[in-house]
Amino acid sequence: MARGDLTDEEWAVLEGLLPSERGRKARPAHDNRRFLNGMLHVLRVGCPWRDMHERCGKWNSVYVRFRRWAEQGVWDAMLATLVEFGLTDDWQHMIDSTTVRGHVSAAGAKGGLIRRLLVDHAAALRAKSMPAVTIRDVLLASS
Repeated sequence: MARGDLTDEEWAVLEGLLPSERGRKARPAHDNRRFLNGMLHVLRVGCPWRDMHERCGKWNSVYVRFRRWAEQGVWDAMLATLVEFGLTDDWQHMIDSTTVRGHVSAAGAKGGLIRRLLVDHAAALRAKSMPAVTIRDVLLASS
């Protein structure tokens, strides 16, 4: 286990919140823990996906799984579940600063049509990514 990797206690909590992966196109699925450690490493240090440490697997495989989980709403559901169980605060979020941009309205100018379209599009994507049945519902139903 390298510095910054999930501890056994942290993994015991998160393991049940992640979807099981199966191999695609005759390729075996790899360990969710190793991939999650790779994702967290990239988000923590801010390096490009291609510069991710090799011990976490192939960068493209980790990135594809990260995007798939984002599209499926896994990250939102995981945060909501952890907040509901009191394991984290809802104000703790990770932001990749390479995608944060200052807008002209931050300097006092009025936001234009493009900004409104982008905000509306982001809201539509977020609504689309929220699953109808959350991981919390599945966990409570199995208890």
